[in-house]
Amino acid sequence: MALGGAAALPRAALRACELSAAAGSLRAAAARVAPASACVGQSSSRSKPGGCPRALTPSVVLERALENKTEGKLQRQICQVVLNHFEKQYTKELGDAWTGVRDVLTQPLCWQYAVLLNKFSWSLELQNTLCLKGYHPLFQETLPYLPRSLKCYISRTPGRFPAQKHQPGKLKDYYLLNAASLLPVLALEVKDGEEVLDVCAAPGGKSVAILQCAYPGQFHCNEYDDLRSRRLKQTLESFIPSPLINSVTVSKLDGRQIGDLHPELYDKILVDAPCSNDRSWLFSSDVHQATLRLMQRKELSSLQLQLLRSAVKALRPGGSLVYSTCTLSKAENSDVINLILNSCSNILPVDISDMGKAVSQEFTLLSGTQQHELLVLPEKGKAWGPMYVAKLKKKYHPYDAFSLF
Repeated sequence: MALGGAAALPRAALRACELSAAAGSLRAAAARVAPASACVGQSSSRSKPGGCPRALTPSVVLERALENKTEGKLQRQICQVVLNHFEKQYTKELGDAWTGVRDVLTQPLCWQYAVLLNKFSWSLELQNTLCLKGYHPLFQETLPYLPRSLKCYISRTPGRFPAQKHQPGKLKDYYLLNAASLLPVLALEVKDGEEVLDVCAAPGGKSVAILQCAYPGQFHCNEYDDLRSRRLKQTLESFIPSPLINSVTVSKLDGRQIGDLHPELYDKILVDAPCSNDRSWLFSSDVHQATLRLMQRKELSSLQLQLLRSAVKALRPGGSLVYSTCTLSKAENSDVINLILNSCSNILPVDISDMGKAVSQEFTLLSGTQQHELLVLPEKGKAWGPMYVAKLKKKYHPYDAFSLF
């Protein structure tokens, strides 16, 4: 759907205006593609078969400039320090699978983005547009938990649907995200009326997804970092209508203290823990920052364990907890979960293998994981993840057993 005054322009004229404006703004970039000795109106850097140079038409100017801008960006941003670190660790942990994963993580041009529809601003026109552009529903009916109100669309081809800007007082129609980010939400299985806690909620995508699935009795979204907390609030305001947003509490508590502040209060808890975000870390432009991140990486598992212990305290007996990260690192994933299971006698693993089987056509999962966990591996054509998901449950107190009868 056209926006603003663009609708009044004929399509051909609009396209010509776009090419003219873009060609003008990118002329300098295009000039850098061809050496100074190149003839005017020609490029000596790329030629047709037989050595004949291509004329620099507006479309070629755009094509060349954008190609080289992207290539230059990738060359500048991929951090070799981080890549070398990942190469050593993940070759050992993932074996041959790492090669394909690395190819996806280091090539943003093959990344894919899912479109999560906002049920509070539903649009049949949007769904039709997505279908015309080759998008299709992500999830099938075979999932153990799949609310009808959760609608997400994906495309087989790389690319990104246009983002919507935040407009105060107006709800957005959709949220762009990595499709694997919905798996922790589906594993949590939130039902209407439950008390729900999202311990590390920013930027807010999973919180929005939870509210697409159900209407919690009380939804507590927590984010300790001040800047990220402001972003969380903006996200919620962009997707949740006023009556419902009154049931959402946003706090800036230290997640490690929530268990002591709110013991055994919540039915469902999501711990989407801070982690060594593999996608973003590979593109650290500052080598000093990258080196510091890798040094601090060793301490992340300790933080994650503390957040999990706090969440266990905040969880009601019989309640469920989902732990997730966006890293491939075993130390931050299964090792953390194993520490909790071995040290907390009141915590049990929950089998999510049926969910894994149900989503295996759209996601590539690491083989050999335990039944209570899954790890999504990015691959070309299914460039989702990394995403680790594990589900746990808190036992009832011994005296609670009598109250069940």
